[in-house]
Amino acid sequence: MSDKNPNLRRSLFELISDIPDLIRDLIRAEIEAYKAQVVARGKSIAFGSALFIVALAILFWVVAVLIASAVLAFSLVLPPWAAALVVGAILIVIIIVLVVIGIAAFKAGTASFEESVQDSIGQDIDAVKGVGEYE
Repeated sequence: MSDKNPNLRRSLFELISDIPDLIRDLIRAEIEAYKAQVVARGKSIAFGSALFIVALAILFWVVAVLIASAVLAFSLVLPPWAAALVVGAILIVIIIVLVVIGIAAFKAGTASFEESVQDSIGQDIDAVKGVGEYE
């Protein structure tokens, strides 16, 4: 056998002494791979977010055009000022309904969160005391 590779003739202690360096190199390589993966995903998320923002900006103007077309449609049967008032009133009713639903959903979400936090704290106190059911 030839001695071309110096690692073939190393002692057990020399090989064991290399373990910390190998582990450090492995951890560094894993961190670098993770960074590259995060950067690639970040670019994809940023591009998707930019497209979403552009779509929302266009949607804003589409809504404005649809509101204007509703006013024009109502102005065929009413005077233009009355048509604008009717469309404005309809939009205000829609806004009020959405706000009421949103407030109810917000209250339901925060109430259950506060209750779950209080239950969790109570279970922790019971666990410290050694009473009650806990895992």
